[in-house]
Amino acid sequence: MPHLQLDTSGTYSVEIKREFARRLGDVYADKMQTSPDIVDVTIREHGPGGVWRCGGEPHPSAVLSCDIRRGRTAEQRAQLADALVDVAVDVLGADDRYFNVEFTQHDGDEIYSSVAIDGVVHRGFAPNWNPSEASTPLLEQLRETHTEGRVSRRT
Repeated sequence: MPHLQLDTSGTYSVEIKREFARRLGDVYADKMQTSPDIVDVTIREHGPGGVWRCGGEPHPSAVLSCDIRRGRTAEQRAQLADALVDVAVDVLGADDRYFNVEFTQHDGDEIYSSVAIDGVVHRGFAPNWNPSEASTPLLEQLRETHTEGRVSRRT
């Protein structure tokens, strides 16, 4: 559901990219009150000279675009952005002077995905974000809803 997309001039090993993705998922879940199992991470390595910050002499940079469900406060998103930049600095060696985090917020019915619940794939629009995801993972809530028979082919 959330999709975090990094555009970078760097190139990284599969192990580094896996660690980066794991840490982004964990940070996202903690700061945005949900579970990491719904987070997708894309890393686009454009190579040297592929991403630039302009103004004066251009500098190599990176941009992390975050497509998220609507509902979190600006303060919550700012805390997430700070934590995501910290992960990029720690894992990728990114220069935080030239690292942007951009948010695009969506209603649940603008995100269509698949989820496996007890081995059965269900497709549909995402539910809108709810703070209850902090205490009960979204997939568990969907399992309960599916088991009660209220939702068919819904994520």
